[in-house]
Amino acid sequence: MLGGIDNQLFLTSFGGFFALLFLMFMLKWAFARGKSVVERPSKIGDESEYGMLESVAQPLNYIEGQILKEKLTKSGIRSNLVQTTSGPRLMVFKDQVAIARSILANPEL
Repeated sequence: MLGGIDNQLFLTSFGGFFALLFLMFMLKWAFARGKSVVERPSKIGDESEYGMLESVAQPLNYIEGQILKEKLTKSGIRSNLVQTTSGPRLMVFKDQVAIARSILANPEL
């Protein structure tokens, strides 16, 4: 006992103060505008808005796109099926466009 004060009660209260301070900073960080860790909902864009990806196929529907994507995956080409403003598109990286188009053009694979 230090000067008539219960040390255990003092330290517990002091620890609670730091825990509350930590939670305040965590909530401020989590809900800060523009810095949230929660993913924003995706938006449909034009096929030219996908950076390093280029369209190699324009399937009529999503199921046909999945079949074409599986064909490329079996051949070792990484692809992505995206929904654009002009319909579904099968996208690959620019250095693999010629290979992907030749694989998709060949009905035997």
